Amino acid sequence: MTNIHTFSIVAYCADEDAWGVAVASKFPAVGAVVPWARAGAGAVATQSYAKIGFGPDGLALMGEGLSAVEALSRLLEADEGRATRQVALVDAQGGAAAHTGAECHDWAGHKTGDGFSVQGNLLAGEDVIEAMAAGYLRAAGELADRLVAALRAGENAGGDKRGKQSAAVQVARPDGGYGGDNDRYLDLRVDDAQEPVADLMALVRLHHLYFQPPRAEDAIKIDEDIARELQAIMIKQGYMTGEVNGVWDEVCLPVFRMLIGNENLEMRWSPEEHRQTIDRVVLEYLRQRFG
Repeated sequence: MTNIHTFSIVAYCADEDAWGVAVASKFPAVGAVVPWARAGAGAVATQSYAKIGFGPDGLALMGEGLSAVEALSRLLEADEGRATRQVALVDAQGGAAAHTGAECHDWAGHKTGDGFSVQGNLLAGEDVIEAMAAGYLRAAGELADRLVAALRAGENAGGDKRGKQSAAVQVARPDGGYGGDNDRYLDLRVDDAQEPVADLMALVRLHHLYFQPPRAEDAIKIDEDIARELQAIMIKQGYMTGEVNGVWDEVCLPVFRMLIGNENLEMRWSPEEHRQTIDRVVLEYLRQRFG
């Protein structure tokens, strides 16, 4: 049986209508075991001699309308190994519940708050849990940003006392996944790395770059100077030939669309919606990548 010493957070954000889990551990590919989330149902973290069935079973129970407290009770009643388990749930309304079995390895414990629970076992100490809760509550940004901020705070407080190896974050939203026909808004993993939480933070930033829709206030008019800049990039990268002339016309648009597509930025720019403008985030990315 696998003993997953780790620290994690489950949370619900009413503003985003989102449920999420973030986890870090001195254990390979912890994201394949601990985090479970489903839009409209809730989120589950299962760890410490992890019973993986707690994930789908907990989500099914909460999806049927049970609260996190009720679902947790059902899970534990049916588990003879409950003394070795650590599990936390947050339900569809943001109610949180957690269990740390008496046989979990020290330091082990959890803390629930309004819409979230933080927990861990084989930690450097109770300070890890306290730091995670405080880090989550003071963090800004999307739910994913705040979840990973909690991991960073826990890591800075000592984290898993064995060291670092992997980390993951998962967020579910109704129709929030790629293509809009699923709820997997964000599902990112660092399976084996020296600095998994830092690497996970970088992946979350990349997700924002590729999948966040552009904000109206970030739209910049493609004037002559910016047109020259973009033309220079396209010529240098072999997308088009000719001279830089600063004219943003029907010749440039399909070529620029090819560049945007190859850089996976089509969520942020299209000739149909942004013909004469460019997202500030896209422009900064192109400047950094191509110079």
